[in-house]
Amino acid sequence: MPSVTHDDAPLLADLMPWSVAPLRPGRAWPAAPDPASLRARWDALLKAEGPDREALFEPTRARTLRSAVAQLPGRSTGTRRLARAEGPCAEPVRVLAAPFDEQWLIPDHRLLDTARPELWRVADARQVFTVETGGDAGTPLLATSHLPLLRTGRIRPLYRRPGGTEPNLAPGLLDHLAARLGVRPAAPDVLAWILATVRPDLTVPLTEDPGLWESGVDVGRRTLWLMRRDGERPKLPGGRRPYVRAPLPSRPLGLRYDRDEETLHLDGGRISPVPPEAWDYEVAGARVLETWFAARTAPAEPGTLAAIRPATWPQSWTSELLELITVLALLAELRPLRAELKPASPVTAADLREAGVLPVPAPSRRPASVLDHREEGPDGQFTLL
Repeated sequence: MPSVTHDDAPLLADLMPWSVAPLRPGRAWPAAPDPASLRARWDALLKAEGPDREALFEPTRARTLRSAVAQLPGRSTGTRRLARAEGPCAEPVRVLAAPFDEQWLIPDHRLLDTARPELWRVADARQVFTVETGGDAGTPLLATSHLPLLRTGRIRPLYRRPGGTEPNLAPGLLDHLAARLGVRPAAPDVLAWILATVRPDLTVPLTEDPGLWESGVDVGRRTLWLMRRDGERPKLPGGRRPYVRAPLPSRPLGLRYDRDEETLHLDGGRISPVPPEAWDYEVAGARVLETWFAARTAPAEPGTLAAIRPATWPQSWTSELLELITVLALLAELRPLRAELKPASPVTAADLREAGVLPVPAPSRRPASVLDHREEGPDGQFTLL
């Protein structure tokens, strides 16, 4: 657990006490940047028989073709063992596969070594998942509306139950902040403040200064809007947008940036303007744009399901790339504003202990009981929760 800094700022782990370890898919092929490839991979798996199906599946100790597995919560997928499975592919769902890289996943429990069903139970349109990035100085925490597949730090949902009920916050925290600030914040306000101020050691300086709180929440709301990428498409300052200046080839293999011309080259294709801040944006030591591009172009082993992918570069990827460039540039602009949110009139961990907010009671660190629907177990049996 990260150490407490000299100013006794509380830990994120205490402010948002329920957390879940990362999902472990166990195999890469059930996720892809496009949903059509996933359906084709599923069809190829079911067409194969015996040892060929086994090899395509890529079994592990946690999952084989004969594993008996329950449905994922909220998903209507088959539960017959994969050795004799039939039927169409489960409808792919959006996931966050890497920092700022939204891809698709087959939501079938039989394909995932460790799927974390407790996260699927609370995933809905109002949920926000935060993901630790492993101590990254610029972006210690990501936020997403989609289930995260990142293999970094722990995942903390904003809500413990579906429908945006029961915030995943230390009991009494909202009441204590209301008393200190003179206005009661909502759970999304606290999350916005956390995104704006969280440090690489995952401590979160709190304040009782209403003006500073409002400024931090404003920065955090914009951060959250950009990370979730929902709503109106963002624009660069002055209304600029990156455009395709020269058509992208059908299968681009190389990515290069011209800093002087602010141009991104995908082989002979050109996109500009691409601000240097977007190209330089890194998370956990990896340049986001390079990682995003590699996920769509790196060669896969021939004969594997992962090798089933689009024959040519889809137009949808170009649109996603243009938006990603804008998002990264705008997030980079927020970093100086975050740095200006220096602790003033702090609310320390000692204050929270004196008020009885800390230590957090043990039940708050465990998932809530979500029993509003039945979940199908292996081979069509219903799970008893």
